[in-house]
Amino acid sequence: MDYDVLIIGSGFGGSVSALRLAEKGYKVAVLEQGRRVAPEDLERARQSALHLFWMPALGLKGIFTQTFLRHVNIVGGVGVGGGSLVYAAVLLEPGTAFFGDPVWNGLGVDWESELKPHYATAARMLGRTTNPQFSEQDEYLRKTAQALGAGDTFGPAQLGIYFGEEGVTIPDPFFEGRGPDRTGCKLCGACLGGCPYGSKNSLDQNYLHLAEGLGAHILPERKVTLIRPLESGGYEVEMVNPLHRNRKYTPLRAPRVILAAGVLGTLALLFHCRDVAGSLPQVSPALGQVVRTNSEAILGILSERKDIDLRRGPAISSHFYPNDYTHITQNRLPHSYSFMKFYSGPLVDGDPPGRRARQVLLEFLRHPWHNSASMRAAHWYKRITLLSVMQQLDNQISLRFGRSLFTLFRQGLQSSLAPGKQVPAYLPVGNQAARAFVQHNGGVAHNSLLESVFNMSVTAHILGGAQIAASPSSGVIDANHQVFGYPGLYVVDGSAIPANVGVNPSLTITALAERAMQKITG
Repeated sequence: MDYDVLIIGSGFGGSVSALRLAEKGYKVAVLEQGRRVAPEDLERARQSALHLFWMPALGLKGIFTQTFLRHVNIVGGVGVGGGSLVYAAVLLEPGTAFFGDPVWNGLGVDWESELKPHYATAARMLGRTTNPQFSEQDEYLRKTAQALGAGDTFGPAQLGIYFGEEGVTIPDPFFEGRGPDRTGCKLCGACLGGCPYGSKNSLDQNYLHLAEGLGAHILPERKVTLIRPLESGGYEVEMVNPLHRNRKYTPLRAPRVILAAGVLGTLALLFHCRDVAGSLPQVSPALGQVVRTNSEAILGILSERKDIDLRRGPAISSHFYPNDYTHITQNRLPHSYSFMKFYSGPLVDGDPPGRRARQVLLEFLRHPWHNSASMRAAHWYKRITLLSVMQQLDNQISLRFGRSLFTLFRQGLQSSLAPGKQVPAYLPVGNQAARAFVQHNGGVAHNSLLESVFNMSVTAHILGGAQIAASPSSGVIDANHQVFGYPGLYVVDGSAIPANVGVNPSLTITALAERAMQKITG
């Protein structure tokens, strides 16, 4: 065997696994398809979409992914540190309803009490703190919460950011000097494009850094294409270099393999191994059947003040809860995200989707100049506020493997709706919040055309598909994260989560990974 454990992916699940296994003395390798990025790479990613996007087939080597399926547009991160490179550093615990969701409360585990200490560990490791800044944009959101009768739920967000003294670099303040130097947050509002200053607590600043210090091998530019069980036990893993196809790698072997490639990566690999290569034929038929989008919608409000600059602060700095199952945050964007302005369309209410799409087109015809304001806006990224709306409701889609226009007729993931539970592309409370926000900042509110015209949900928080369950008839892994029928093969990432979290799920994925490693290592 080459290693004791091979970990596929360096996001929240993979990074936690790497550190905890290395602490126990295991010989560990982390296989990451993206690059190891330097501060100058992140600086370029914040300024230019050409340096932001990860599209190897087009020669783009950035850190941001955007995947279009028929019913959902999924954004994420790639590189050493996975999604943490482009996340907004929001670290929230879900409400009680999540832990008691029927999809996993019959497994003999009191999830709320069992995960409580792991949430505490995850919060400490990720440097969670309360945002100390309050800006003009936060005041707009506070007034929006009040207008929706939820002013008492408004407050500063809990974030994984080292604020310190703005722009001042000091030795590691988190891990008794074992971590990297850190620089106080410059409040540039560009967290979603990566942080070149070492202020955001991305995984390369904590879990991965400490794991490497204990001897874990992090191997970038390794895209895993096959997992094959060995007759003598354990697994062999085949890889390619996604950036240099002529660069070959010798397969690696280990008694244990942990899948932590994110929902899209983990599901695509399991589907390929089960249905195409036939190397893992016993993977549950429940694979991909229940996938969650966190019931999410995105809305934009463009200030009509051309001289305004709303960027000062972290990407997300405040939030509120308009009802028991909905969470709303505001977002600032870096310059490289300006491509998103071309998704902007008029704010339109109502179902069914076809009627709403027609109404959008009519609004464009009636008021073309007004409704194209966002698309034409100069300094859009300085003037825009995005509202992220998430809900903890039982909505879902299914993913399968096949060929379609969306996969360019190659084998890939395809989406289908779950009758009666399909994910929403329209959240009325989101439109209400956008209209209330406009009343206070005097801007123009927009829906995403992906949602309003194409009935396509937009999410940065895809979950499930290889979910925890009592048996392979209803899930892919057991309560200890081991794949049914394959000893030593585990799934430790967002695809293990069976229910919508209702808030940004990074802290929950980290806490579940901490629990999984406790179970695996004893």
